[in-house]
Order: sequence, then structure tokens, then C-alpha cells
Amino acid sequence: MEENAVKDQNNWAGGVHVAAFVLALFTSWSAGVGGMIAAFVVWLMKKDESAFIRTHATEAFNFNFSMFLYTLIAVFLTVMTLGIGLIFVIPAALVLAIVWIWCTIKAAMAGFNGQEYRYPFTLRLLN
Repeated sequence: MEENAVKDQNNWAGGVHVAAFVLALFTSWSAGVGGMIAAFVVWLMKKDESAFIRTHATEAFNFNFSMFLYTLIAVFLTVMTLGIGLIFVIPAALVLAIVWIWCTIKAAMAGFNGQEYRYPFTLRLLN
């Protein structure tokens, strides 16, 4: 593969994680929905063009979808326990936020460097 094509592929692969993270931050009220949308758009655009980009877009989508589900579970537990669940939800949310940031940085760096990356704690919905 031509050097410019490889760089472009790596930029898309790393960029999908950055785009998903930034869009998820701007739509923080929806806990990952923005990240899912960004990753899904890249997946739709590039899935037939590059298996490497498709893999990174899939990982970004699945990770943001998982974060969304974990947030829904936390909200459900909080509501069902009339707020008492916040004793567990708040520390868990802080840890999850740190994991989200750390894993996204690692995934983006892997993509930019032409390496594969699999997010931990992720439900694999999109393949």
C-alpha cells in the first residue's frame, strides 16, 4: 500500500476515536450516544474501503454503546433505590469516566500508529 494511503488510513482509524470522544463530550447528557453516532458514520463511510478503519470504527461504536448502557443501568439503580444507590453509582461513574478517557486515548494512539486496539469492558454489538 502506498505510504500516503497508509497515513490516511491510520488518520481515519485514530480520528474515529477522537471524533467519538469529542462528540460524546458535546452530547454529555446522552452518555455516549454522540460517540456512537460519530463512529457509526465513519463505519458507514469507510467499512468497504478499509478493514483497518472498519475495525477501529466498530470498536469505537461498541465502546460508546457500552458506556451508554452502563449509564442507563446506573440511572436505573439510582431511581430504583430512591437515590441510595448513588453511594455506589458516583464512585463507579468516576472510575468509568477515567477508564473511558484512558481507553479512548490508547485506542486513538493505536489507530494513528497503525495498530489494532480492543476496548475492555465492551459489549460487541456491531461487527
